[in-house]
Amino acid sequence: MKTSHLSRRRFLERSATLAGALLLSSCSSTGPRAAARRTAADQVVLGNTRLKLSRLGFGTGSNGGNVQYALGQEAFNTLVHYAYDQGITYLDCAQNYRTFDWIKGAIKGLPREKLFLQSKIPGKPDQVLAAIDRHRKVFDTDYVDSMLIHCMVRDRWTDEWKLIMDAFDEAREKKWIRAKGVSCHSLPALCAAAASSWPEVHLVRVNPQARYIDGPDEKWTGPDRHLAPVMTELQAMHAKGRGVIGMKIIGNGDFTNPDDREKSIRFAMSRPELNAVVIGFKSRAEIDEAIQRMNRALAETA
Repeated sequence: MKTSHLSRRRFLERSATLAGALLLSSCSSTGPRAAARRTAADQVVLGNTRLKLSRLGFGTGSNGGNVQYALGQEAFNTLVHYAYDQGITYLDCAQNYRTFDWIKGAIKGLPREKLFLQSKIPGKPDQVLAAIDRHRKVFDTDYVDSMLIHCMVRDRWTDEWKLIMDAFDEAREKKWIRAKGVSCHSLPALCAAAASSWPEVHLVRVNPQARYIDGPDEKWTGPDRHLAPVMTELQAMHAKGRGVIGMKIIGNGDFTNPDDREKSIRFAMSRPELNAVVIGFKSRAEIDEAIQRMNRALAETA
C-alpha cells in the first residue's frame, strides 16, 4: 500500500509538472504571435538610422499647411495631442508650412524623448546652420530628429546642393540633427537621391493611383505619372538601408472616395520598402479612420 501511495503521489507530481510545462509552452507560443501583430502606432526603426518613429505620422503641411492653419492654433494643438494619445509620435513639419511657428505650442507638455520631429529647409539659405538652428529655437528643442532638404525636382541636385549638404553634415556632428535626408518631387531628383550616398532618410510621394507622385519632368506635378519607376527607386533605397517614409498616401487630399483611401493605405502597408507613412490630418475622424484602415491592412498582411 505504501509503495502504491508513493507511486500515486509521484504520478500526481509529474502530472502537475507536465501541466505547468504545457501552460508555459502555450504562453510562450502565444506571446510572440501577439507581439508580432503590427499596428499604425508601432514604433518602427527608420532604416539604418536606429531612430524610431510611429508607423503613422501626422503631416502638418497639407496645402502648404493652410489646411491645418485654418483650424486655428488651439484646435491644432488639441489635434496633435489627440494624435499622440492614439500613439502617433511622428510629426512632419517644414520651414515653409504655415504651421511652422505653431509646433512649439503643439508639442508642449508631450515628452520630447518620445517624439520624432522631422522638418525641412527649402532653397539654398546663405547661412544653413543658422537656418537649422532656427528650427531648434522655434520648436524649443535641442535637436531635430530628421532634417530634410525640401522639395528637390532637379536632376543632379546633389551637385548643386553640395554646400547645403555639407552644412547638414556639420549640424549632425553638432547633434543639432540626428539624421539627414531629402524630400523629392520629381523622378529625376528621386533617382539622384537614391544613387547618392548622402541621404539617410527619404520622403517619397507614393500611392497606387499614381496621383501627385514623381514624374519624368522636373516639375512638382504634371502628366505621365507612373508607379513602377518610383517603386524601382524605393527598392534601391531599401536595399541600401535608407529610411523611407511615404507621403501623398491620400493623393494630396484628392482621395475623397473611401475606396481610394483604402486601396492606397493597403498598398502602403504591403510594401516592405516603406518604414512609415505620413498623412495630413485636420480632424479626429481622419486620424481614427487612418489608424483603423492601417491596422486592418496590417492584420490581414501579417
